[in-house]
Amino acid sequence: MQIMYLGIIGATYYLIATSSFSYIPGYYLSGQHRFMSFLAVGVGILLFLLTSFSDPGTVTSANVPQYLSAYPYDNIIFSEKECSTCRISKPARSKHCSICNRCVARFDHHCGWMNNCIGERNTRYFMAFILWHFLICIYGVVALALILAGRLKELKVIYILTEYYGIENSFRALAPQVVQWLLGAYNTQILIMMFLALVSLLLAGFFTYHAKLCLTNTTTNESFKWQEHLSWQRKVSEAKASAEALKASLDELGQERKPQESKWKSFFRRSRLEELEVVKNNVYDRGFLNNIHEVIFPLSTRRSFWANKSKSG
Repeated sequence: MQIMYLGIIGATYYLIATSSFSYIPGYYLSGQHRFMSFLAVGVGILLFLLTSFSDPGTVTSANVPQYLSAYPYDNIIFSEKECSTCRISKPARSKHCSICNRCVARFDHHCGWMNNCIGERNTRYFMAFILWHFLICIYGVVALALILAGRLKELKVIYILTEYYGIENSFRALAPQVVQWLLGAYNTQILIMMFLALVSLLLAGFFTYHAKLCLTNTTTNESFKWQEHLSWQRKVSEAKASAEALKASLDELGQERKPQESKWKSFFRRSRLEELEVVKNNVYDRGFLNNIHEVIFPLSTRRSFWANKSKSG
């Protein structure tokens, strides 16, 4: 997958360079955009390498006391246990990755594109990678659109259509003719724009999802654990409510017959099941500012992390 990423970004940049760099500088773009695009792609590859080859937060026998102190068990979705593979205590929020064969602190997921786990130490690089590539795609779409707009201006396409072909000078009349001309003369650029726009939408959704997790100090792995826990808690609560409702019905049968309740009153009366409230108690959520700070400056990179050795050892 790493080779596939490099192939996709390399092929895309090559197609843009061979098909569009000859029009830079143009009517709307200056010559510096040749170098800016190269720099943008270079930064993207650098973030890819950082995410791929950086330590995601490997838990070892040497640092497990510090991680145990940094991430206490909530006894809800995380409880004290030992990793059966690594034979060390599993800190809260960690998980053993069967692909990498190691325990990773604040485990989010294993990324196939990076061939690396996303965890406590490299989530910041992963988020920067997604955001930067989203911006690259938007930059590419806008730059190509400006190139095409510049070609329309330089070749005086609108003037020719109106003066020589007698087409009415209005958007409704000119738009189909201009689109047809662009598709015929610059189909490569338009296909690249469509590809970049699609990828940007996917990246925007992916970044939004992970940004929401970071703001609440939750990981992808934990979101699945919370779904399972809340589902189980909801079923238990429903079972208790049903038992209480059944008991109340049996008690009413044993008492004297009461006046029949109004049909409208019984219709609008809320069921006990509707009154159930299942609460998610995330003890790791310390407010969005502290949560962002924890992602940008991971706990294991701070001096206070290693100062916990004497306390937890």
